[in-house]
Amino acid sequence: MLTTKRAIVLSALLAGAALLASLIAWNALPEMMATHWGADGLADGYSGKAFGAFFLPALSVALGALLFWLPKIDPLAASFKAFRKEYDGLVTLIVGFLALIHGTVLAWNLGARFEMLQVIGPGIGLLFFYIGAIMPQMKRNWFAGIRTPWTLSSDKVWEETHRVGGKLFQAAGVLAILGAVFTDYAFLLIVVPALASALGVTVYSYLVYRKGA
Repeated sequence: MLTTKRAIVLSALLAGAALLASLIAWNALPEMMATHWGADGLADGYSGKAFGAFFLPALSVALGALLFWLPKIDPLAASFKAFRKEYDGLVTLIVGFLALIHGTVLAWNLGARFEMLQVIGPGIGLLFFYIGAIMPQMKRNWFAGIRTPWTLSSDKVWEETHRVGGKLFQAAGVLAILGAVFTDYAFLLIVVPALASALGVTVYSYLVYRKGA
């Protein structure tokens, strides 16, 4: 069972592994590292060696610490008790996803060549799918879930929106994973379903609120 303590330890190990990989690869990395890729899969942005090697590990630590801390200061902190295990799993998955991105950045700058979206796409898809899977367990709070003026004002609107939103985000996750197979459409399969899901749940939360008003 993934307790908060175990999730923190696992997240720390993932971030630590990303940092260790940079330290091991340091001497072999170029002074200017590719750190951004366009939709065509080609590197189109570069950063200094120190930034490229250490930014994502540092971000992993900072973001993980922030996300584990937020439930403690949420005015609706008691709500997290109903889905704390799922929430901790999400934080760990986010840190793991950043470690995956960092690994691909290092590999590319060490000379490996591959379709970036074929590697990142499945990671994004898994993240979306997991978010969708845990949405129905989420209770109203200020930091996790679909937070619109209408979901935050009503438990009923929150629950109905997250029930539908969960299905949409799971579908978006599956489509993002398919982007690794249909590489010509990878960018569209990742971005369009995610944006459509976000817009859809926002509109849906308003409609549910209006219906109950």
